[in-house]
Amino acid sequence: MTKGTTKRMIIMLLIAALVFGGIYGFQLFRNSMIQKAIKGQGMPPQAVSTIVAQMQTWQPSVEVVGNLRASSGANLAAEVSGLVSAIHFKSGARVKAGQVLVELNAAPQKAQLEQLKAAAALAQQNYQRDLAQLNVQAISQAAVDADASNLKSAQAQVAAQQAVIAQKTIRAPFSGRLGIRQVDMGQYVGPGTALVNLQKLDPMYLDFTVPQAQIDMIKVGEKITAYTNALPGKIFTGHIAAIEPQVDTATRNIKVRARFANPDGALLPGLFATARVGNGATQQYITLPNTAVAYNPYGSTVFIVKDAGKSKDGKAQLTVQQRFISTGLTRGDQVAVLTGLQAGETVVTAGQLKLHNGAPVIVNNSVPPSNNPNPEVKDE
Repeated sequence: MTKGTTKRMIIMLLIAALVFGGIYGFQLFRNSMIQKAIKGQGMPPQAVSTIVAQMQTWQPSVEVVGNLRASSGANLAAEVSGLVSAIHFKSGARVKAGQVLVELNAAPQKAQLEQLKAAAALAQQNYQRDLAQLNVQAISQAAVDADASNLKSAQAQVAAQQAVIAQKTIRAPFSGRLGIRQVDMGQYVGPGTALVNLQKLDPMYLDFTVPQAQIDMIKVGEKITAYTNALPGKIFTGHIAAIEPQVDTATRNIKVRARFANPDGALLPGLFATARVGNGATQQYITLPNTAVAYNPYGSTVFIVKDAGKSKDGKAQLTVQQRFISTGLTRGDQVAVLTGLQAGETVVTAGQLKLHNGAPVIVNNSVPPSNNPNPEVKDE
């Protein structure tokens, strides 16, 4: 390689180094300027809605949803087969206990009953005659014993036939209101065929379950109020009638039954009803809407709005502080805060997902959260 060629090679390498060095330096300069611009701009304020935590008076209570059922109810059916010979009720009628509802044809059984009664009367005469002969020792004791056995057998057959005839007459087992008739005159029915439904509507029972954590608030005899969407505006008052003596291991709930007077029959079996059981003296709690609390495995948290002073242009600045709290009872849309919050502090109720400690915020309360202690379901 000549001296001139070496010189040109060195010059080319120097030029290449200057070009690549300039490109690398420009990239570093640009990245530095972008970072400075981002730091100078800062995080934009996030729009949130807020509420001021307030102290409220609570009556400790348990709100549950249960199923109404009649105090007595049955689908009346025939025990034996036969033709319907008489119907003594109308659909929807009120009946008394023991009232005859349906009769099945029992003529063959009644005729056989007369035959059995005649046989029983003859057995009675034979027994009395042989008993008199035994007194004069004209007959053996074994013959009299056989007569006594025959008499008892004949009497038992009469009683059995009378029971069969009684089964041909279907009576109301208790007082109540009948449903819709399921049979007609002359219809043949078999054993177990449903004839009509009978419900005792006064009193009515409400069956519901209560979590094991609230068992101490449920006591037999405790007053309970209930309402159902089927009867808007009506409140029913009753009391706790019975509590199941064991907790369901699958749900950790306990079954409870309440009793309600229903003299006008407004409540019907099968309706859903919402009930509230109050217990104990009133207490003071700091309350928040449920939407304000973030429930996490490691604890419940809220964001507190803090005054961060004024900006360079004189405007007020707000930031948030995340805080752990402990919660207690709930009622409607509200939850009681036991620790971690003071009355009068401003709490974020919407927009928490985009927040972190120290994040700037602006308040927009144009759409307030639901904060009703006694919300009602509305049919739309």
